[in-house]
Amino acid sequence: MFVFLLFANALPASASTRFTTKYGVLTFLPRFLYEQIRRAANAFFLFIALMQQIPDVSPTGRYTTLVPLIFILTVAGIKEIIEDYKRHKADNTVNKKKTTGIICVCVAVGDIVKVTNGQHLPADMVIVSSSEPQAMCYTETSNLDGETNLKIRQGLPLTAGAQTLEDLMALSGRLECEGPNRHLYDFTGTLRLENQNPAPLGPDQVLLRGAQLRNTQWVAGIVVYTGHDSKLMQNSTKAPLKRSNVERVTNMQILVLFGILLVMALVSSVGAAIWNREHTEDACWYLSRAGDISTNFAYNLLTFIILYNNLIPISLLVTLEVVKFTQALFINWDVEMYYSETDTPAMARTSNLNEELGQVKYLFSDKTGTLTCNVMHFKKCTIAGITYGHFPDLDVDRSMEDFSNLPSSTNNSTEFDDPTLIQNIEKNHPTSPQICEFLTMMAVCHTVVPEREEDQIIFQASSPDEGALVKGAKGLGFVFTARTPHSVIIEAVSVCVIAVIAATRATLTTHCSSLGDSLRKENELALIIDGQTLKYALSFELRQAFLDLALSCKAVICCRVSPLQKSEIVDMVKKHVKAITLAIGDGANDVGMIQTAHVGVGISGNEGMQATNSSDYSIAQFSYLEKLLLVHGAWSYNRVTKCILYCFYKNVVLYIIELWFAFVNGFSGQILFERWCIGLYNVIFTALPPFTLGIFDRPCSQQNMLRFPQLYRITQNAEGFNTKVFWGHCINALIHSIILFWFPLKMLEHDSSFSDGQGNDYLFVGNMVYTYVVVTVCLKAGMETTAWTRFSHLAVWGSMVLWMVFFAVYSAIWPTIPIAPDMLGQAGKVMQCWHFWLGLVLVPTACLLKDFAWTAKSLLEEVQELEARAVDPGAAVLRDASGRSLNERAHLLTRVFRKTPSSVGRSNSVQQTVSHGYAFSQEEHGVVSQSQVVRSYDTTRQRPSL
Repeated sequence: MFVFLLFANALPASASTRFTTKYGVLTFLPRFLYEQIRRAANAFFLFIALMQQIPDVSPTGRYTTLVPLIFILTVAGIKEIIEDYKRHKADNTVNKKKTTGIICVCVAVGDIVKVTNGQHLPADMVIVSSSEPQAMCYTETSNLDGETNLKIRQGLPLTAGAQTLEDLMALSGRLECEGPNRHLYDFTGTLRLENQNPAPLGPDQVLLRGAQLRNTQWVAGIVVYTGHDSKLMQNSTKAPLKRSNVERVTNMQILVLFGILLVMALVSSVGAAIWNREHTEDACWYLSRAGDISTNFAYNLLTFIILYNNLIPISLLVTLEVVKFTQALFINWDVEMYYSETDTPAMARTSNLNEELGQVKYLFSDKTGTLTCNVMHFKKCTIAGITYGHFPDLDVDRSMEDFSNLPSSTNNSTEFDDPTLIQNIEKNHPTSPQICEFLTMMAVCHTVVPEREEDQIIFQASSPDEGALVKGAKGLGFVFTARTPHSVIIEAVSVCVIAVIAATRATLTTHCSSLGDSLRKENELALIIDGQTLKYALSFELRQAFLDLALSCKAVICCRVSPLQKSEIVDMVKKHVKAITLAIGDGANDVGMIQTAHVGVGISGNEGMQATNSSDYSIAQFSYLEKLLLVHGAWSYNRVTKCILYCFYKNVVLYIIELWFAFVNGFSGQILFERWCIGLYNVIFTALPPFTLGIFDRPCSQQNMLRFPQLYRITQNAEGFNTKVFWGHCINALIHSIILFWFPLKMLEHDSSFSDGQGNDYLFVGNMVYTYVVVTVCLKAGMETTAWTRFSHLAVWGSMVLWMVFFAVYSAIWPTIPIAPDMLGQAGKVMQCWHFWLGLVLVPTACLLKDFAWTAKSLLEEVQELEARAVDPGAAVLRDASGRSLNERAHLLTRVFRKTPSSVGRSNSVQQTVSHGYAFSQEEHGVVSQSQVVRSYDTTRQRPSL
């Protein structure tokens, strides 16, 4: 029985689970509503819906805003539930791992727990004993620090002899240790057993939750921290509610547009007050307005706010939800990002950040399994000056795409393909002794432990490179079979003398004198910093200086850092640099930075599913990130921004006309268009164009997006959507609205009579103007479309035809259907008027003439034009902002991904020389020395079982 003196909660195993879901059953509604109301548009329409409930205020009814808002929130809620349900299922897979409990099935502080080989530690625990000599054990801590090489931990000699259940049950004493904290490599405690001297405990005696037991049949330990007190959970962060930069910019513009709406309502209310004062007394017999509520300034203000509320498109929200959800499906369905080896497709775990993928400027990547997949193979070696091992087309530069397409091998394969090496041994080549010596060293100089499963030998290696070398030696006939405290046993073609072979030597020369002058400038330098130093660099006093240094470098490499430090680095750049960040990783230690970054990408690798479950997007291979960003990201950004800009454009065009009409009708609050026509404008007649722009449009082909990476800069720098572009579209819409209202009004200024003797009325003008608006905004959508599809044609031309058909039917349904009596016969009147047909040609043409004649071409538009003409963009001299030709820039950029490094001398830069070779994994500052490790094993003897 143990008594603990520490500030840790005794929590059951269920409290140790990890959740990446955003919502719970009880928290869904409040958290979802909070997230939705944070969107300025939703907050605005909620305000309008509440104002419409005031009697006799709304000119458009009480439910024209409330019902669409409820519908939009329902659609968004269903989408969030579906996405979060998938996260919940993935969490259950991870959290339902089992561990053998000795005292009780619920893991609590003070329990003695047995963990077997391959299992993950359920809590932080102090080692008591293990199946290995001297209470040693191996753990893989990739979930904690990202390192795949095995760590050696050793229990105290005081408890190492407790090898049976009875021995463990007999232990009694007290364990004193520090309170829970997030420091992975620190631990201070004291074990006080009865009738024994106190024994100090350090980090070498502690196994942390999240680590995996490896190369060890079993280990028994005393639980010290559980649940949220464990160091893994202390380093974790809560799943955030993320919003894209485009959404934040849109929110800001909506607030400004709302301010303009208030000004419009205020001007209209003042105009109504002035008009009433000047005309009501003389014309009260005609208007009957004496004592009318509309003479109240406050009520008039609310009336005009409600009248102009559609200036902000309520349809935008549900349109974006559908558009983004469809874009996410495109990512999921992309066969080029499907990894057949593990049957793993790419997955968009959220659709809210699609456009964010097109704006990434800073990439934070885990360096181990993320880049190497934790898989290494013996492919090439040099012995006595002769190089062995062939790589296809070795003399040709190879890109990352070439490497990703190579067939992956099984665990026992070496991918070493050169029969010359074995032939030189068999034919007694002059270098035959050196070859035997080399292969012998590969087979014996390591810390690998061989284990037999039936007739097969399984190599338990502390790192992938050691395993690759031993398997490589086995494939060449030098098989490592057993290890004893005094020898190793191999089966080989001959016996060789001992000699000494990632060793790789690198010479790095830096010009420190010029480093100070290079700060705050982009340099060809790399900064390398470890976790211990990073603790000081991230302090308040040095944080800004460290950030300046980091941003001045081409790359920053942080090694041996904790999960919390990873997220702190991302957060530092995220807060102090106005740029979109992306973090990518494949282990649980990457969860913090994945959740902190604007966009988090998880890789479905060999380190579990924690990173994938916590990510916004998941892929199976690091190489797929290129297409995710350069193609899907850029396309999504282009589509979403076009959809947003077009929705605002078409709403401003129609609803600003109500302001111009107010100057004609004495600011009475009268609407120019029929009520249902206003309501169906966004729902039916102009609904398809924004969907086709947001789903099917693309700036240029996938091949050219990948071929010319600088096209990504267009979206990266937000050239397609910013304050200037947004208000440019709004001003353009304002100009169009002036033309669309005042031109028809001037044409009909002298009136025209019909056969029935009736003249023109406001609704006749309204229907004519409405038709011109529908035609103009549909043609504008066609001008914005760069990739015409059958859906584009249907949206543009079909929407115009749909309005005409609806107009004809809607003008003839009364009194058969008792709605819209004012519309009776309107279509016939409009069609008989020759002014209408003349205006149908002239008015939209006058609106779109400037848009059509705009001659300034961007780089993207030039590529689009060449694609449309079926001309290779690489054949043209396209230049970027620096004046360098696109061909030259693209060529230089592609060389970044080549295998063969180029030696280019630069002044005031770093010169690097690399020699190829291998280095064996060593445990730095380990509790057990290398010699002790290799001499503690005897694989010919059976290990004790608990």
